[in-house]
Amino acid sequence: MPILALLLLLLVASCGGGNSTPTPPTSPSNPYTFTLTSSGVSPKELTVPLGTRVLFVNNDSRRHDMESDPHPEHDLCVELNSVGLLNPGQNRETENLVVAKTCGFHDHDNPPVNPQLGNMWTGRVVIH
Repeated sequence: MPILALLLLLLVASCGGGNSTPTPPTSPSNPYTFTLTSSGVSPKELTVPLGTRVLFVNNDSRRHDMESDPHPEHDLCVELNSVGLLNPGQNRETENLVVAKTCGFHDHDNPPVNPQLGNMWTGRVVIH
């Protein structure tokens, strides 16, 4: 009988007081963040210190494949290419940006027709 009482006590203790409301996901906390929405990339440019990682957050309803300029080589700032394909709701950081320069990027699936003019899916990172 004491074993039955102990099992009953453990069962009651494991069932009590849990929070049934799921915890919402935490938002990324990188201060150097580009957000993708149906309106495009925001901000269009960030200035960051050497060694920084930049976060891309896809708040759009469609996927975006964020890559370094120029299109289609993507070799100006290969550290940006680690972002790659972001489905809606996903986010990902670049590799550490360790060379002082200006890096353009674009959505590979929607490249700018004229790289000098850009489009809503382009932007720049100024590394200093």
